[in-house]
Amino acid sequence: MYSVCVRDHMMIAHSFRGEIFGPAQRLHGATYVVDVEFRRPELDPEGLVVDIGRAAEALRGLLAEMNYRNLDETAEFAARNTTTERGRMRSGEVGAAAAGVTGLRVVLHESHVAWAAYEGSVIAEAADRHAGTLTA
Repeated sequence: MYSVCVRDHMMIAHSFRGEIFGPAQRLHGATYVVDVEFRRPELDPEGLVVDIGRAAEALRGLLAEMNYRNLDETAEFAARNTTTERGRMRSGEVGAAAAGVTGLRVVLHESHVAWAAYEGSVIAEAADRHAGTLTA
């Protein structure tokens, strides 16, 4: 299996609902380092997993939508706790080589000691991919 990973970061504010979150129920900030790893069993004819430049641009664009925002105030996250385990990655913006991608792993690093990841088959997520969004 071949893979390519791109990394970026975003800074957000949010709070949680529920006693289990203790003091994190109050508004607080977080800086997430985000890794997105694209996987495929064979390289494309040009020797690529995906176009790494386009993958980095797509991730940067996605994170820009949330960077320096209070997620509690966004319609997308209004009814959810925005824990590290929630996130999304747009597909279809990373070049023609992405047609061969069979797996995707997204890791959100909340700190140097805590992170969450989502890993899935791109084929299994065909309905979301068709709609232009891969949901983690």
